[in-house]
Amino acid sequence: MANPRWRIRPEGSNWGEFGPNDQWGRLNLITPERRRGGLAAATEGISFCLSLPLDHPGGNLLNPRRHPPVIRPTLRDGQPNFNCTLGPDSTDIVSDDLALLHLQYSTQWDSLAHVGALFDADGDGVAERLYYNGFRAGVEILGPSDPGEAGALGPIGPQRTSNATALGIENMAAHGVQGRGVMVDLRAHFGDARKLVGHAELMAVLEADQVVVEPGDMLCLHTGFAQRILEMGGKPDPAVLHNACAALDGRDRRLLDWITQSGLAVIVADNYAVEAHPAGPGTEKCCSTLPLHEHCLFKNGIHLGELWHLTPLAEWLRAHRRSRFLLTAPPLRLPGAVGSPVTPIATV
Repeated sequence: MANPRWRIRPEGSNWGEFGPNDQWGRLNLITPERRRGGLAAATEGISFCLSLPLDHPGGNLLNPRRHPPVIRPTLRDGQPNFNCTLGPDSTDIVSDDLALLHLQYSTQWDSLAHVGALFDADGDGVAERLYYNGFRAGVEILGPSDPGEAGALGPIGPQRTSNATALGIENMAAHGVQGRGVMVDLRAHFGDARKLVGHAELMAVLEADQVVVEPGDMLCLHTGFAQRILEMGGKPDPAVLHNACAALDGRDRRLLDWITQSGLAVIVADNYAVEAHPAGPGTEKCCSTLPLHEHCLFKNGIHLGELWHLTPLAEWLRAHRRSRFLLTAPPLRLPGAVGSPVTPIATV
């Protein structure tokens, strides 16, 4: 399986299986048949918004690098362009604004350029900084080295100081993220207490609730974490949230193998990171601190959705003894970005 970017692919990866230059990963499994399966699950015509308000969680205590959005008017003739008339003889009143967004602050998608790994793909004994399908840091995934060109405090202008020329979030948008969602209601089984969910626990939930995950399905994990955030009213308590709700155990090799074998297209959760972070100790001295991210984003091209608001949908599905629904969730078509806000819609 020759590839101009790599000679050796990581163990447990699918690099090259969708083509040498593939940037969709397991989105390739959301076929027209799978989209029709999603449409068939929308029997009632009832919709659910699966996004938190984008100013939640609130503050930056949960993640010091990410801040709430800032919304400001644009300028018209040097003045704020808000509640403005278009001229002395005009009856039109116009408002126009801009937003400064940390793209992964709230309900979001991770692109395949969000997390990579050090791996010796050339077989020369030196590990390179790589992303899915062998795309390289500093070649296709570019970024500044000057701290003055990073962060939210620089000047607003047309300049771009970072850019993923491969694996950017616009590829996910262009594919179209619509198909069959499958809900796994972890909260119904484990409550709001902190719980590491490995392969055995997940399989027990699937069996108890008669949930079937098929190739091309979009797996949604309801833990109740986003609901806890909403109930805190924009003032999250890190001490409570960091010890709350279920999260996948990324160190569980059987769980990672199931993710591979199931053929699921994407994984969504209503918590931070989908997996428990920090992960427990690994078997090797040097290993990934985000093993599920490594397995999904880096090795297998499985996009991850985080901080979705799944509780109302999960409660409706449980009350009606269902797990499947139509999910429509395209990210922003923002070229070069490594993540994106999303306003997902579920239709049951």
